Amino acid sequence: MRDGENQGPTGAAGTGGANSGKAVLRRELLDARALMPVGERAAAASALAVRALDLPELASARTVAAYVSVGREPGTRALLDALHARGVRVLLPVLMHDNDLDWAAYEGAESLARAPRGLLEPVGDRLGSDAVLGARVVLVPGLAVDGRGMRLGRGGGSYDRVLARLARAGARPVLAVLLYEGEVIERVPAERHDRPVDAAVTPAGVIRFAGAAGQEP
Repeated sequence: MRDGENQGPTGAAGTGGANSGKAVLRRELLDARALMPVGERAAAASALAVRALDLPELASARTVAAYVSVGREPGTRALLDALHARGVRVLLPVLMHDNDLDWAAYEGAESLARAPRGLLEPVGDRLGSDAVLGARVVLVPGLAVDGRGMRLGRGGGSYDRVLARLARAGARPVLAVLLYEGEVIERVPAERHDRPVDAAVTPAGVIRFAGAAGQEP
């Protein structure tokens, strides 16, 4: 399932210690988000859109893979609309039965429909799991990231598959996780299958991580 949703039985397996540490950290971060006032979340969403558009790669991208925020995730709707208004081809995920992600184009808020597990998904043609390979920037959900670029998701494994697919294909988009302030932390427990992101975007700005694979030389 998408990282923005509840953990399911098909989450990627790893070492017991890392899994246990991730579970504790997830709960702490989810509890902190639950305490955030609605007005603060709305202000964060507006600021996040502005900061994300500061990414030079996003400004020049023709295709961006993004997602529709749900629940208490950092809001993405303003960013999606800004990209769409610029003429950027925005790909949004469609959750499949095996928790992998298909993709479809975003054509505005009216093109979204309610889907299982509380998600909002595009209603357009399904483009296949490999459609993400054409994105210059891939925006991913998460709960936290550390200075190595190691991201903590919700444990569903959907974006682990996306990142693995990109790596297998030799694709090198900029990978950016969207977070609230305070969610760039000292260390995220990591497993062998975990892959780092290149940047974190928060309402305060963009943080780049050393050795970012997607950056231009």
